Amino acid sequence: MTAHTDQLLLPAPALVPGEVLLDELVAARAPWSAVVAAGDVLTIVDLAGNQAVDCLLYAAHDTTVRYSAPETVRRQGGILLTTGSVLRADTGEALMTVVDDEVGAHDTLGGACSKESNTLRYGHHTEHQHGCKENFLREGARHGLTARDLASNINWFMNVPVDPDGALGIVDGLSAPGKRVAVRAEIDTLVLVSNCPQINNPCNAFDPTPVRMIVTRPHPGAAA
Repeated sequence: MTAHTDQLLLPAPALVPGEVLLDELVAARAPWSAVVAAGDVLTIVDLAGNQAVDCLLYAAHDTTVRYSAPETVRRQGGILLTTGSVLRADTGEALMTVVDDEVGAHDTLGGACSKESNTLRYGHHTEHQHGCKENFLREGARHGLTARDLASNINWFMNVPVDPDGALGIVDGLSAPGKRVAVRAEIDTLVLVSNCPQINNPCNAFDPTPVRMIVTRPHPGAAA
């Protein structure tokens, strides 16, 4: 039995307990999506550790209202996401809130890899490798989204330090096997995910692995 298989068999309870509405495994390199109803909580589990999870958010009933990294960063006065961070749309509306976090810092600046960025950064021998952009387009098409609907994304579990001169780095993650982050939907929210296929930098430890997505409905009166 491999280490990765061992991780898949480990129990991974949601960070916010309640009625389990959805519990799905997202394969390494694969896309995923779901609508999380207002008040429900999505827990993302980094099963093997050091796996980046790219994420886009849209108002489920009007996908022209979408996650905005600039608005989120401006409102909270910081570039990293952790417990208490409110994920805002370009309108300023709150889409989701980080209600619990076992890692402590998640990236808002690194963006999504693509075939084009792979060849630019790592050489033309990577041209055949699909990236998160391709995953977003494939999964987004199921919801009527196109390339025009993509925006700057969240990178859960990804470590992107900013140097004093403003340069961004992509380095080993801060996560570990079984680490979790939980986000509560403030409105009905379409969550679009690319379980990052990148193998050319340390964001996935050069070895993409599965993650687990658990949606719970907190029990009445429970604090999220």
